[in-house]
Amino acid sequence: MYLRFVGRLGLADAVTVANAAVGFLAVIAATLDVTLAARLILVAAIADGLDGVVARHRGSTPAGPYLDSLADVASFAVAPATLVAMVVFDARSFAVDPLLVGLGLGAAALFVSMAVARLGMYTAYDSDSRETVGVPTTLAATVLAAAVLAGYTDPVPLVAATALFAVLMGTTITYPDLHAQDAMVMGLVQAAVIVTPIVHRVTSVFPPWIGEGFAFALLFLASGYLLLGPRFYWGDGIGGPNGGIGGT
Repeated sequence: MYLRFVGRLGLADAVTVANAAVGFLAVIAATLDVTLAARLILVAAIADGLDGVVARHRGSTPAGPYLDSLADVASFAVAPATLVAMVVFDARSFAVDPLLVGLGLGAAALFVSMAVARLGMYTAYDSDSRETVGVPTTLAATVLAAAVLAGYTDPVPLVAATALFAVLMGTTITYPDLHAQDAMVMGLVQAAVIVTPIVHRVTSVFPPWIGEGFAFALLFLASGYLLLGPRFYWGDGIGGPNGGIGGT
């Protein structure tokens, strides 16, 4: 007996599978600490961009696009939906505000279902293109995670944003892939948001507000691409087999 995927999957596929594992950890973390869950979603976003880079330099496999979409379901559909649901539960109980809790769960469920549909359509029709139709799931998840880390945890606007993202993922709005240098900047800001709490535990050199500042910067960059990308960000993006923020 041997493992079937040995010799069939490449290094890029391993990064993709790790992305899915991080998504699972984000779901569990959301039940304990929503800020930790948000940071894990950003870790998954970095892995999502990294697998495309590895695939371009080390080659990809026929399973790559399918694994990428499956991993994204965990990291950028189920994980952010769970994050939003737990923010709602932390702020309200079903006994106190059943309408808001019900709407929050409904928006989260809609987010997951539309993300799954969008990822399936992406794998079938857009995976070889330098543009993608509908708001990318990675982008939607990044905005939601950055919003939570920036302190925007009022459940009402967060639920509204989640429902809006669910609708936008199913639209025909077209997003070009990010240029390599822009994807790198986004990844560096994501990494800064992730490591800031660790740095604060090790040293007091940096002011306490710097972590929230990086979260605001990420929210600004991601929202800028969300709002302006379809109209003003045209050109040859990084493309590649497995997307990234401007892909899946």
